[in-house]
Amino acid sequence: MSLPLLHQFRFSHFNEKARWALDHKHIAHRRRSYLPGLHIVPVLLASWQRQVPVLRDGAAVVAGSAAIVDHLERTRPDHPLYPADPSERAKGLDIQTWFDAHVGAPMRAAFFFSALDDPAYMASVFTHHAGRAVHGIYRGAFPAIAAIMRRDMKLTPAAAEEGLARTREGLDFVAANARPSGYLVGDRFSIADLAAAAILSPAVLPPEFPYPCPQPYSPAFVEWLGRWHDHPGTAWVREMYRRERGAYAPP
Repeated sequence: MSLPLLHQFRFSHFNEKARWALDHKHIAHRRRSYLPGLHIVPVLLASWQRQVPVLRDGAAVVAGSAAIVDHLERTRPDHPLYPADPSERAKGLDIQTWFDAHVGAPMRAAFFFSALDDPAYMASVFTHHAGRAVHGIYRGAFPAIAAIMRRDMKLTPAAAEEGLARTREGLDFVAANARPSGYLVGDRFSIADLAAAAILSPAVLPPEFPYPCPQPYSPAFVEWLGRWHDHPGTAWVREMYRRERGAYAPP
């Protein structure tokens, strides 16, 4: 039987959540990476919807990072992410849901609202692992792609302000709720820590993130990262990545 196939964006916190779950469980898999805007048709054909991540695992096609984690917990229980204690499991899943729904999309809107003002750098971010020809073609098309992204993500000044507030709430949450062990639920790494750290990763860009952005960062990136640099929540994200973000499966 062929290896599971993850349809993904390289630079995405929801996609990072699915990748991290696969790697944490030491599940060998393949990854098919798409460029934003050019992903719609192949992802529709693969899953009858247009969002990534999507995992094809045998006959199963699973869309969305939370659904992928749940599928992996049921089919590959080794190296569990769900706590065994029912109350801790419920708390961990609640934390995942809160970060997905309350922080994830608003944070993305705040980030891209300013980042898309530098189309040359963002085209480099998305094509950093592709060839020069791909970069050149995508760079030429990027103004139109950026316009579609602004429309689809509803990137308005109000959405950006909300996203900044939600990002700060997420960082405040992990700083306030980390236990003496460093983890959010119980005394070991769980879905709560994975979800929070992955969703907050764009505020930190830790060195263990598997697809680093090209250097030097654009002024918009520098301003974005500087906004959160001294927050204690970013220190928590860095520590979770340092401790737990192993690269167990091939990219």
